[in-house]
Amino acid sequence: MSAHVTTAEQWWGRFFRYGPYGLLGLAAVVSAVTRNLVMSPADERAVAVLLPATLVLQLWWSRSARTAGPSAGVRYFTARTLLTLGLTWCNPFFSIYAVLGYFDAGRILPRRGVRPGLLAVAVIMAGAQSGSTLPPATLMNWIVFGIVLAVHATLTMVFAQIGDREAEQDRARTETITALETANARLEQALAENAGLHAQLLVQAREAGVADERSRLAAEIHDTIAQGLTGIIAQLQAAGSTADTDPDLARDHLVRAAALARHSLGEARRSVHNLLPAALEHDDLPGALKKTVATWSQRTGVRAEFTVTGTVAPLHDEVGATLLRIAEEALANAARHAKASRAGVTLSYMGDEITLDVRDDGRGFDPAALPPYRGAGGFGLGGMRSRAERIAGTVEVETGPGLGTAISARVPLVPHS
Repeated sequence: MSAHVTTAEQWWGRFFRYGPYGLLGLAAVVSAVTRNLVMSPADERAVAVLLPATLVLQLWWSRSARTAGPSAGVRYFTARTLLTLGLTWCNPFFSIYAVLGYFDAGRILPRRGVRPGLLAVAVIMAGAQSGSTLPPATLMNWIVFGIVLAVHATLTMVFAQIGDREAEQDRARTETITALETANARLEQALAENAGLHAQLLVQAREAGVADERSRLAAEIHDTIAQGLTGIIAQLQAAGSTADTDPDLARDHLVRAAALARHSLGEARRSVHNLLPAALEHDDLPGALKKTVATWSQRTGVRAEFTVTGTVAPLHDEVGATLLRIAEEALANAARHAKASRAGVTLSYMGDEITLDVRDDGRGFDPAALPPYRGAGGFGLGGMRSRAERIAGTVEVETGPGLGTAISARVPLVPHS
């Protein structure tokens, strides 16, 4: 457990140290490739000034972050936000770098400044993803911008609430540890060795609890908000492309985007409070999967079938939620990467085990090209394996270039208590 916590903390440390440069570099490369499509000569000249200034600011902060006070953090975040706004104004692909604000606002800004900081990032991201300049030029641009901004404002609330929850947990754990240390101090002479071991175990439990909660919430955000945003952006892009030629079709796309936004907001709130997915509130797992597959097929245009084998039995809530999230992630990957024309989902009740198989006839991939799985959470296939392992299950993948993909999750059949 200690190695797991250390790895997670080291990963986040490396991300905040090197991630800004990677995101800025990626944004610069993509913007350079697309400059002939979205940038004017004046925009290119502006980027030539703003990009080095942003790099210099980031280098200064990398050297000053450990010793800088709260006011320096506010100045850095404000300056970076203004520079990012200018870059994104010139080329929306610089929003790749702007998204950094969602992750480090809670670390850099004082508590009362976190929500305004996140809202500023939301405005930048909404302007970039709505495909319009700031301020929007037409009524349709305003509508699209408003919907995307509402989605990102919801995202800022979730991030802020996660930060508040972790802060409250830290304070509660700190108070508990302080109380225990005070009690142990009275027995220090008689239990000196045990007190040292006990303090070490408490620190490990606190760090493991924070890391586990962060991993759970990160996976839930990826499986709900991120996938919801992907669908919303696709609908908004379709609305923008048909606004002039087919206003009725554009309105249909906007209605679907709004419905996805409402659904994502509900799932985000449920994730924060660690509740069951909405799909399992009124349906058992087969019913929820059947609706999920049908909705995915309608949204993506890919023909999909759902099959149940064996004798259906009521499942423990955690088992049902795990298999549903794995199915959602597998289908989302099939839509994003596989370019499939058909997909199939099979739920098999097999005595003391239950198996979920998700297959597609897409282009497949080389499993050896994936980074090694280290069991520390994450997204994609790693996230599926991590979810299954939490309930003593496994996830296996069969695929190859041009051979389609088959994902099989096998977990114990724990009945509903």
